[in-house]
Amino acid sequence: MGPTDHVLYSATMKARDVAESHPDSLVIGADTIVVVDDKILGKPENRADAICMLKMLSGRSHEVYTGVVLIHQGTERSGVECTEVDFAELGNDIIARYVDTGEPLDKAGAYAIQGKGVVLIESIRGCYPNVVGLPLAMLSNLLKEFGVEPLCE
Repeated sequence: MGPTDHVLYSATMKARDVAESHPDSLVIGADTIVVVDDKILGKPENRADAICMLKMLSGRSHEVYTGVVLIHQGTERSGVECTEVDFAELGNDIIARYVDTGEPLDKAGAYAIQGKGVVLIESIRGCYPNVVGLPLAMLSNLLKEFGVEPLCE
């Protein structure tokens, strides 16, 4: 299964699980992964796994994929966003100090662009909120398909 299918499947399963219990609600499911060398990086299992992921990303580009699925009364809409991220070259000491903050232990690819991990990144091409974990422009467009105008007046 490729990254697009992977995030769509996971987001769909999450959304369907909640929609089953709340059939009249508009449900949003999302899943984010990091992909480098065709390898999917989810959340690290432990400290050693986080260190391994960060070493793999060091000094390289990778993609962040997020799948978003909306379900309302049996109708589903979905989309996938992909953003390219360039990591700085990271020394072992920086990686160890970052992992010791605990921040990367529950993040896909073992980093949080919206947190301390921002200093690990040289540049991005694409949607910043996607790297955070929820591509808001795409979500806004999907909400409009359900007649929901996401902008407040």
